[in-house]
Amino acid sequence: MSFYRRHMFICTNLRADGVCCQHYAAKEKRSRIKQYVKTLGLSGQGKIRINSAGCLGRCDEGPVAVVYPDQTWYHYQSLEDLKEIVNDHLVNGVIVERLRI
Repeated sequence: MSFYRRHMFICTNLRADGVCCQHYAAKEKRSRIKQYVKTLGLSGQGKIRINSAGCLGRCDEGPVAVVYPDQTWYHYQSLEDLKEIVNDHLVNGVIVERLRI
C-alpha cells in the first residue's frame, strides 16, 4: 500500500528561456491548495499529499500538475480548478476530464 492514497505534484518551476508554470503564479496556487487540503483534514499518511515539482516537461501545456498513483495529468488556470481536482479526483477518484491533458 502506498504511504499516500493520492499524491499531486504541481510544477512550480521558473525557466529563464520561455513560458513556464511559475509565470502563472504556480507557487502561490500550490501553497493555497495545500492549505485547503490541510483545512479539510485530508493531508497525512493514508490520505492526500500536495507537493511542488521542478519542471515536469510539459511547459507548453502549463500550468500543469500530475496525480499519482493514477498517472493523470492536468492543466489548470485557477485555484478553483485545483479545488475541483482535489474534490473530484483526489477525494472521490473521478478524473476531471475538462482539465485533463
